[in-house]
Amino acid sequence: MRSTITETVTQVHHWNDTLFSIKTTRRPSFTFENGQFVMIGIEVDNKPLLRAYSIASANYEDELEFFSIKVPDGALTSRLQHIQVGEQLTLSTRPTGTLVAGHLTPGKHLYLLATGTGLAPFMSIIKDPDIYEQFDKVILVHGVRYVSELAYQEVICDQLPNNEFFGDWVREKLLYHPTVTREPYRHALHQQRITTLLESNHFTEHLGLPELCPSRDRFMLCGNQAMLDDTMAILNQRGFKKATSRQQGDYVIEQAFLEK
Repeated sequence: MRSTITETVTQVHHWNDTLFSIKTTRRPSFTFENGQFVMIGIEVDNKPLLRAYSIASANYEDELEFFSIKVPDGALTSRLQHIQVGEQLTLSTRPTGTLVAGHLTPGKHLYLLATGTGLAPFMSIIKDPDIYEQFDKVILVHGVRYVSELAYQEVICDQLPNNEFFGDWVREKLLYHPTVTREPYRHALHQQRITTLLESNHFTEHLGLPELCPSRDRFMLCGNQAMLDDTMAILNQRGFKKATSRQQGDYVIEQAFLEK
């Protein structure tokens, strides 16, 4: 059986009717790389009910954070969404995953493409000073259906640029591009699917960046399976190479979730 530990819930935040996040205590022995995931859950009938969740907090933070969708009939989330501060959350002891920068070959621009709760690992990554040392620009694109699903905007737009240690890098290098598909939001380039943005040169022009090119651009993808499949097809067609567990590449996805 997978080794587990328990941590205490310190905060629960409901973003809207479908999304919530949880913060817990973190013991010093629990270490991970930014972008990795862990199994989390609760005890049901004296057995741990666990599912894979990317860690949204950075690996130097004192607490652990997780970002979740609410599934009314979901085996875990139907229960987890009601968890309260002071209750216990069960975690596996060995974080893992391929959605880490080490799987990418060196480049100039890092595109982090997320749909929905796929934002979670990228919240960890954009808090990583090493990322800003490795790349000239870090572009976070978050695609959702409704404006209320654009979680963590205050962290992205206000807290990180004012971070006392690496806020200067964030202001200089981090570009945030939210996009909403089912209701009006800002202007046309903020109302497109991620795949549509990738196929349009107007997107990179809007960011003040050159057209996408395998020689300089790197990608991390996290989202639903349809988004992953369509985005990988676009990148493959443009000559980008997918990273594997054995070889670095131009883009990376979370391999562990492929068959889920």
